[in-house]
Amino acid sequence: MYPPAPTLRILLVKRDKIGDLLLTTSVLAHLRTALPGAELHLLANDYNAWIVRGHAAVDRLWVYPRVRDGGRLRPVAALSQLALFWRLRSERFHWAIAMNGEASPRAVRRTLVAGAARTVAFAEEAARYSGRLTDRLPEIAGGHELDRMGALLRPLGVDVPARWPESSYQPPPEDRSFVAQWLRGRALEPRAYIVLGLGARWAEKQPTAEQVVRWTDVWKSRWNLDTVLSWTPGARDDRRYPGDDAIVRPVLARGVAHIHPFQGTIQQVAALLHDARTTVVPDSGLMHVAAASPGGVLGLFAKSGGHDDPSRWHPIGNRALWLQAPETIANLPDQVLLDAMAPLMQLASKSA
Repeated sequence: MYPPAPTLRILLVKRDKIGDLLLTTSVLAHLRTALPGAELHLLANDYNAWIVRGHAAVDRLWVYPRVRDGGRLRPVAALSQLALFWRLRSERFHWAIAMNGEASPRAVRRTLVAGAARTVAFAEEAARYSGRLTDRLPEIAGGHELDRMGALLRPLGVDVPARWPESSYQPPPEDRSFVAQWLRGRALEPRAYIVLGLGARWAEKQPTAEQVVRWTDVWKSRWNLDTVLSWTPGARDDRRYPGDDAIVRPVLARGVAHIHPFQGTIQQVAALLHDARTTVVPDSGLMHVAAASPGGVLGLFAKSGGHDDPSRWHPIGNRALWLQAPETIANLPDQVLLDAMAPLMQLASKSA
Protein backbone atom coordinates (compact mmCIF):
# COMPACT_ATOMS: atom_id res chain seq x y z
CA MET A 1 0.00 0.00 0.00
CA TYR A 2 1.40 3.38 -1.02
CA PRO A 3 1.71 6.14 1.58
CA PRO A 4 -0.68 9.09 1.07
CA ALA A 5 0.58 11.89 -1.14
CA PRO A 6 1.70 14.95 0.81
CA THR A 7 -0.76 17.85 0.97
CA LEU A 8 0.07 20.54 -1.56
CA ARG A 9 1.24 23.57 0.40
CA ILE A 10 1.04 26.97 -1.30
CA LEU A 11 2.16 30.35 0.01
CA LEU A 12 0.87 33.58 -1.53
CA VAL A 13 2.91 36.66 -0.70
CA LYS A 14 1.03 39.96 -0.80
CA ARG A 15 2.93 43.04 0.33
CA ASP A 16 0.76 45.70 -1.32
CA LYS A 17 -2.01 47.97 -0.09
CA ILE A 18 -5.54 47.26 1.13
CA GLY A 19 -7.26 47.32 -2.26
CA ASP A 20 -4.72 44.96 -3.79
CA LEU A 21 -5.23 42.46 -1.00
CA LEU A 22 -9.01 42.75 -1.27
CA LEU A 23 -8.76 41.83 -4.96
CA THR A 24 -6.57 38.88 -3.97
CA THR A 25 -9.51 37.37 -2.07
CA SER A 26 -10.99 36.54 -5.49
CA VAL A 27 -7.76 34.74 -6.41
CA LEU A 28 -7.85 32.83 -3.14
CA ALA A 29 -11.46 31.77 -3.67
CA HIS A 30 -10.68 30.59 -7.20
CA LEU A 31 -7.57 28.71 -6.06
CA ARG A 32 -9.55 27.02 -3.30
CA THR A 33 -12.10 25.80 -5.85
CA ALA A 34 -9.46 24.67 -8.35
CA LEU A 35 -7.30 22.89 -5.75
CA PRO A 36 -9.70 21.93 -2.95
CA GLY A 37 -7.18 19.68 -1.21
CA ALA A 38 -4.37 22.24 -1.11
CA GLU A 39 -3.25 24.07 2.01
CA LEU A 40 -3.31 27.80 1.30
CA HIS A 41 -1.13 30.17 3.29
CA LEU A 42 -0.98 33.93 2.88
CA LEU A 43 1.80 36.29 3.94
CA ALA A 44 0.66 39.91 4.40
CA ASN A 45 1.88 42.92 6.36
CA ASP A 46 0.53 44.44 9.53
CA TYR A 47 -1.18 47.23 7.60
CA ASN A 48 -3.39 45.15 5.31
CA ALA A 49 -3.67 41.69 6.91
CA TRP A 50 -7.00 42.50 8.61
CA ILE A 51 -8.68 42.26 5.19
CA VAL A 52 -8.22 38.49 5.05
CA ARG A 53 -8.27 37.56 8.74
CA GLY A 54 -10.73 34.69 9.07
CA HIS A 55 -11.20 34.32 5.30
CA ALA A 56 -12.62 30.90 4.45
CA ALA A 57 -10.04 30.20 1.72
CA VAL A 58 -6.98 30.88 3.92
CA ASP A 59 -5.71 28.00 6.03
CA ARG A 60 -3.09 30.13 7.74
CA LEU A 61 -2.36 33.86 7.73
CA TRP A 62 1.21 34.99 8.36
CA VAL A 63 1.71 38.64 9.28
CA TYR A 64 5.02 40.49 9.13
CA PRO A 65 5.61 43.94 10.63
CA ARG A 66 6.66 46.72 8.29
CA VAL A 67 10.19 47.97 8.88
CA ARG A 68 9.07 51.48 7.91
CA ASP A 69 5.79 52.95 9.08
CA GLY A 70 4.86 56.52 8.21
CA GLY A 71 8.46 57.29 7.32
CA ARG A 72 9.75 56.00 10.68
CA LEU A 73 12.23 53.13 10.95
CA ARG A 74 11.18 50.26 13.24
CA PRO A 75 14.32 48.25 14.17
CA VAL A 76 12.37 45.75 16.25
CA ALA A 77 10.21 44.98 13.20
CA ALA A 78 13.31 44.00 11.22
CA LEU A 79 14.25 41.44 13.88
CA SER A 80 10.69 40.11 13.96
CA GLN A 81 10.76 39.67 10.20
CA LEU A 82 13.92 37.57 10.40
CA ALA A 83 12.33 35.25 12.95
CA LEU A 84 9.16 34.95 10.86
CA PHE A 85 11.05 34.10 7.68
CA TRP A 86 12.93 31.29 9.43
CA ARG A 87 9.58 29.87 10.49
CA LEU A 88 8.31 30.11 6.92
CA ARG A 89 11.30 28.16 5.61
CA SER A 90 10.54 25.36 8.06
CA GLU A 91 7.09 24.99 6.49
CA ARG A 92 8.67 23.54 3.33
CA PHE A 93 6.16 24.98 0.90
CA HIS A 94 5.77 23.32 -2.48
CA TRP A 95 4.93 26.66 -4.13
CA ALA A 96 5.38 30.30 -3.25
CA ILE A 97 3.85 33.02 -5.43
CA ALA A 98 4.76 36.72 -5.46
CA MET A 99 1.16 37.83 -5.95
CA ASN A 100 1.80 41.08 -7.83
CA GLY A 101 0.34 42.10 -11.18
CA GLU A 102 3.71 43.37 -12.34
CA ALA A 103 7.41 42.71 -11.78
CA SER A 104 8.52 43.77 -8.30
CA PRO A 105 12.06 42.88 -7.20
CA ARG A 106 11.13 43.53 -3.56
CA ALA A 107 8.18 41.15 -3.78
CA VAL A 108 10.30 38.50 -5.48
CA ARG A 109 13.01 38.73 -2.82
CA ARG A 110 10.45 38.46 -0.03
CA THR A 111 8.86 35.42 -1.68
CA LEU A 112 12.19 33.70 -2.23
CA VAL A 113 12.96 33.96 1.47
CA ALA A 114 10.26 31.35 2.08
CA GLY A 115 12.52 28.76 0.43
CA ALA A 116 9.71 26.98 -1.42
CA ALA A 117 10.48 24.17 -3.83
CA ARG A 118 9.17 26.37 -6.65
CA THR A 119 8.70 30.13 -6.71
CA VAL A 120 6.47 31.94 -9.22
CA ALA A 121 6.74 35.64 -10.04
CA PHE A 122 6.70 38.20 -12.78
CA ALA A 123 10.29 39.24 -13.32
CA GLU A 124 12.26 40.98 -16.04
CA GLU A 125 15.26 38.68 -15.75
CA ALA A 126 15.96 35.50 -13.81
CA ALA A 127 19.74 35.89 -13.58
CA ARG A 128 19.52 38.49 -10.80
CA TYR A 129 17.98 35.86 -8.51
CA SER A 130 20.80 33.31 -8.93
CA GLY A 131 18.52 30.63 -10.32
CA ARG A 132 16.31 30.56 -7.23
CA LEU A 133 13.32 31.91 -9.16
CA THR A 134 12.15 28.66 -10.74
CA ASP A 135 9.07 29.97 -12.57
CA ARG A 136 9.71 33.41 -14.03
CA LEU A 137 6.81 34.82 -16.03
CA PRO A 138 7.01 37.75 -18.45
CA GLU A 139 4.99 40.80 -17.48
CA ILE A 140 1.53 41.19 -18.99
CA ALA A 141 1.04 44.37 -21.00
CA GLY A 142 -2.66 44.97 -20.33
CA GLY A 143 -5.70 43.67 -18.55
CA HIS A 144 -7.20 43.97 -15.10
CA GLU A 145 -5.05 43.38 -12.03
CA LEU A 146 -7.08 40.26 -11.23
CA ASP A 147 -6.31 38.69 -14.60
CA ARG A 148 -2.63 39.59 -14.22
CA MET A 149 -2.49 37.89 -10.82
CA GLY A 150 -4.46 34.96 -12.20
CA ALA A 151 -1.73 34.33 -14.76
CA LEU A 152 0.60 33.53 -11.85
CA LEU A 153 -1.49 30.40 -11.14
CA ARG A 154 -0.82 28.80 -14.52
CA PRO A 155 2.43 27.06 -13.47
CA LEU A 156 0.25 25.25 -10.90
CA GLY A 157 -2.09 24.10 -13.67
CA VAL A 158 -4.82 26.60 -12.74
CA ASP A 159 -6.26 28.83 -15.49
CA VAL A 160 -7.83 32.27 -15.20
CA PRO A 161 -11.61 31.80 -14.79
CA ALA A 162 -14.14 33.16 -17.25
CA ARG A 163 -15.62 35.08 -14.31
CA TRP A 164 -13.81 35.75 -11.07
CA PRO A 165 -15.47 34.93 -7.75
CA GLU A 166 -16.68 37.97 -5.85
CA SER A 167 -14.12 39.66 -3.64
CA SER A 168 -15.14 39.35 -0.02
CA TYR A 169 -14.70 41.05 3.32
CA GLN A 170 -16.73 40.65 6.48
CA PRO A 171 -16.19 43.30 9.18
CA PRO A 172 -15.48 41.75 12.59
CA PRO A 173 -18.15 42.10 15.32
CA GLU A 174 -16.27 44.79 17.24
CA ASP A 175 -16.14 47.11 14.21
CA ARG A 176 -19.79 46.51 13.31
CA SER A 177 -20.74 47.20 16.91
CA PHE A 178 -18.77 50.48 16.86
CA VAL A 179 -20.50 51.59 13.67
CA ALA A 180 -23.94 50.58 14.95
CA GLN A 181 -23.43 52.70 18.06
CA TRP A 182 -22.12 55.63 15.99
CA LEU A 183 -25.16 55.46 13.69
CA ARG A 184 -27.58 55.37 16.62
CA GLY A 185 -25.91 58.48 18.02
CA ARG A 186 -26.84 60.31 14.82
CA ALA A 187 -30.31 58.78 14.42
CA LEU A 188 -29.18 56.95 11.28
CA GLU A 189 -30.31 53.49 10.27
CA PRO A 190 -28.21 51.00 8.28
CA ARG A 191 -28.84 51.37 4.53
CA ALA A 192 -30.23 54.89 5.10
CA TYR A 193 -27.08 56.73 4.14
CA ILE A 194 -24.54 57.07 1.36
CA VAL A 195 -20.85 57.11 2.18
CA LEU A 196 -18.93 59.75 0.26
CA GLY A 197 -15.20 59.12 0.49
CA LEU A 198 -12.71 61.80 -0.44
CA GLY A 199 -9.30 60.21 0.11
CA ALA A 200 -7.19 59.87 -3.03
CA ARG A 201 -3.52 60.12 -3.86
CA TRP A 202 -4.26 62.17 -6.99
CA ALA A 203 -6.30 65.35 -6.65
CA GLU A 204 -7.94 65.02 -10.08
CA LYS A 205 -9.99 62.09 -8.73
CA GLN A 206 -11.56 64.16 -5.95
CA PRO A 207 -14.71 66.32 -5.95
CA THR A 208 -14.58 69.93 -4.83
CA ALA A 209 -16.28 71.18 -1.68
CA GLU A 210 -19.01 72.73 -3.84
CA GLN A 211 -19.65 69.41 -5.56
CA VAL A 212 -19.87 67.64 -2.20
CA VAL A 213 -22.57 70.06 -1.07
CA ARG A 214 -24.55 69.81 -4.32
CA TRP A 215 -24.33 66.02 -4.55
CA THR A 216 -25.40 65.48 -0.95
CA ASP A 217 -28.31 67.90 -1.32
CA VAL A 218 -29.62 65.92 -4.29
CA TRP A 219 -29.14 62.59 -2.51
CA LYS A 220 -31.26 63.90 0.33
CA SER A 221 -33.99 65.45 -1.83
CA ARG A 222 -34.20 62.64 -4.40
CA TRP A 223 -33.62 59.52 -2.31
CA ASN A 224 -34.03 60.81 1.26
CA LEU A 225 -30.54 59.59 2.10
CA ASP A 226 -28.12 61.30 4.45
CA THR A 227 -24.40 61.36 3.66
CA VAL A 228 -21.58 60.10 5.82
CA LEU A 229 -18.37 61.87 4.88
CA SER A 230 -15.08 59.95 5.12
CA TRP A 231 -11.71 61.57 4.45
CA THR A 232 -7.99 61.45 5.16
CA PRO A 233 -7.09 64.09 7.76
CA GLY A 234 -4.26 66.47 7.00
CA ALA A 235 -2.92 68.78 4.34
CA ARG A 236 -2.81 68.01 0.63
CA ASP A 237 1.01 68.27 0.63
CA ASP A 238 1.51 65.69 3.39
CA ARG A 239 4.49 63.56 2.32
CA ARG A 240 3.07 60.32 3.75
CA TYR A 241 -0.37 60.56 2.17
CA PRO A 242 -2.25 63.64 0.92
CA GLY A 243 -4.95 64.86 3.31
CA ASP A 244 -8.42 66.21 2.50
CA ASP A 245 -8.96 68.87 5.16
CA ALA A 246 -9.06 71.64 2.53
CA ILE A 247 -12.16 70.02 0.98
CA VAL A 248 -13.85 69.07 4.23
CA ARG A 249 -13.54 72.33 6.18
CA PRO A 250 -15.83 74.48 3.98
CA VAL A 251 -18.35 71.64 3.75
CA LEU A 252 -18.63 71.17 7.50
CA ALA A 253 -18.64 74.95 8.07
CA ARG A 254 -22.10 75.06 6.47
CA GLY A 255 -23.53 72.91 9.26
CA VAL A 256 -25.75 70.87 6.92
CA ALA A 257 -27.82 68.46 9.01
CA HIS A 258 -27.75 65.60 6.49
CA ILE A 259 -23.92 65.51 6.25
CA HIS A 260 -22.26 63.49 9.01
CA PRO A 261 -18.44 63.55 9.35
CA PHE A 262 -16.95 60.17 10.27
CA GLN A 263 -13.45 59.70 11.61
CA GLY A 264 -12.32 56.25 12.71
CA THR A 265 -9.84 53.51 11.99
CA ILE A 266 -9.65 52.09 8.49
CA GLN A 267 -11.35 48.95 9.80
CA GLN A 268 -14.23 50.99 11.22
CA VAL A 269 -14.62 52.82 7.91
CA ALA A 270 -14.82 49.43 6.20
CA ALA A 271 -17.63 48.42 8.56
CA LEU A 272 -19.39 51.72 7.81
CA LEU A 273 -19.26 50.93 4.07
CA HIS A 274 -20.74 47.51 4.73
CA ASP A 275 -23.95 49.02 6.14
CA ALA A 276 -24.30 51.89 3.63
CA ARG A 277 -26.95 52.09 0.91
CA THR A 278 -24.01 52.60 -1.44
CA THR A 279 -20.61 54.31 -1.56
CA VAL A 280 -19.14 56.95 -3.86
CA VAL A 281 -15.37 57.18 -3.53
CA PRO A 282 -12.27 57.93 -5.64
CA ASP A 283 -10.08 55.08 -6.84
CA SER A 284 -8.48 53.78 -3.63
CA GLY A 285 -8.30 50.78 -1.35
CA LEU A 286 -11.66 51.72 0.14
CA MET A 287 -13.20 51.59 -3.33
CA HIS A 288 -12.40 47.88 -3.53
CA VAL A 289 -13.64 47.29 0.03
CA ALA A 290 -16.90 49.02 -0.87
CA ALA A 291 -17.21 46.84 -3.99
CA ALA A 292 -17.33 43.83 -1.66
CA SER A 293 -20.12 45.37 0.45
CA PRO A 294 -23.88 44.78 -0.02
CA GLY A 295 -24.47 48.34 -1.28
CA GLY A 296 -21.65 48.33 -3.82
CA VAL A 297 -19.67 51.31 -5.05
CA LEU A 298 -19.28 53.96 -7.69
CA GLY A 299 -15.54 54.47 -8.13
CA LEU A 300 -14.26 57.81 -9.41
CA PHE A 301 -11.40 57.90 -11.91
CA ALA A 302 -9.89 60.66 -14.00
CA LYS A 303 -7.81 60.76 -17.19
CA SER A 304 -6.46 57.46 -18.53
CA GLY A 305 -3.31 55.41 -18.73
CA GLY A 306 -0.61 55.02 -16.14
CA HIS A 307 -0.61 53.00 -12.93
CA ASP A 308 -4.13 54.08 -11.97
CA ASP A 309 -5.83 53.29 -15.26
CA PRO A 310 -9.40 52.02 -14.63
CA SER A 311 -8.90 49.26 -17.19
CA ARG A 312 -6.49 47.75 -14.66
CA TRP A 313 -7.90 48.93 -11.34
CA HIS A 314 -11.65 49.31 -11.69
CA PRO A 315 -13.71 47.69 -8.92
CA ILE A 316 -14.96 44.15 -9.45
CA GLY A 317 -18.37 42.77 -8.49
CA ASN A 318 -22.07 42.65 -9.28
CA ARG A 319 -22.54 46.04 -7.57
CA ALA A 320 -19.30 47.65 -8.66
CA LEU A 321 -19.47 50.58 -11.08
CA TRP A 322 -16.97 53.24 -12.01
CA LEU A 323 -16.92 56.60 -13.70
CA GLN A 324 -13.98 58.15 -15.52
CA ALA A 325 -13.84 61.92 -15.95
CA PRO A 326 -12.02 63.09 -19.10
CA GLU A 327 -9.76 65.37 -17.08
CA THR A 328 -10.82 65.87 -13.45
CA ILE A 329 -13.78 64.97 -11.26
CA ALA A 330 -13.94 68.69 -10.41
CA ASN A 331 -15.13 69.35 -13.99
CA LEU A 332 -17.66 66.51 -14.00
CA PRO A 333 -21.31 67.62 -14.49
CA ASP A 334 -23.53 66.62 -11.58
CA GLN A 335 -25.99 64.85 -13.86
CA VAL A 336 -23.28 62.55 -15.17
CA LEU A 337 -22.58 61.39 -11.63
CA LEU A 338 -26.27 60.95 -10.82
CA ASP A 339 -26.86 58.95 -13.99
CA ALA A 340 -23.90 56.71 -13.12
CA MET A 341 -25.34 56.12 -9.63
CA ALA A 342 -28.81 55.20 -10.90
CA PRO A 343 -28.18 51.44 -11.39
CA LEU A 344 -26.83 51.14 -7.85
CA MET A 345 -29.82 52.95 -6.41
CA GLN A 346 -32.19 50.71 -8.35
CA LEU A 347 -30.45 47.61 -6.99
CA ALA A 348 -30.60 49.06 -3.49
CA SER A 349 -34.35 49.73 -3.73
CA LYS A 350 -35.02 46.16 -4.87
CA SER A 351 -33.06 44.67 -1.96
CA ALA A 352 -34.37 47.09 0.67
